Amino acid sequence: MKKPQLRERILEVYQRGYLMSLGTQDAGGVWVSDVIYIWDQELNLYWMSDPDARHSRAIRESGAGAATITVSVPYTPDLGVQIAGTARELRGRRYDLAVKHFAKRKKAKPSKLPDVLQGDKWYQLTPTRIECIDEEYCGFEKRALVVSRPSFREVLDEKSHTNRT
Repeated sequence: MKKPQLRERILEVYQRGYLMSLGTQDAGGVWVSDVIYIWDQELNLYWMSDPDARHSRAIRESGAGAATITVSVPYTPDLGVQIAGTARELRGRRYDLAVKHFAKRKKAKPSKLPDVLQGDKWYQLTPTRIECIDEEYCGFEKRALVVSRPSFREVLDEKSHTNRT
């Protein structure tokens, strides 16, 4: 069986996953929040959140974020990604993102007239490194994608190699 390209597997995780565990840090320490996400072909991730939520405030303060997305199906090989990158609050209503977000949640296409955000804001995580856990094709050895815009470079990171006993 031919091993798929890393970028293809990452996009598969993005497609098959539903929730992203978003990690941030503020003066109170580290914090993780689960959010429903959408993505683009440049591997950026987007979600909507209350601007007063702890993770939203931390993003405005630090501009950093990390995330995990796991495709969880019992009795199948592990598949997921771990992401480090920069995070930011976006300006505007971003109707294009709302359409994708509603589709993912199996909701009808939103109207352009009312504010679908209802006080929330859009946020973006731009990956600088993505590590893929792909038990089917790589066992427990992670493959990493280092993102240096506008290109991607796959690396095998010996430090991220894990053994399960």
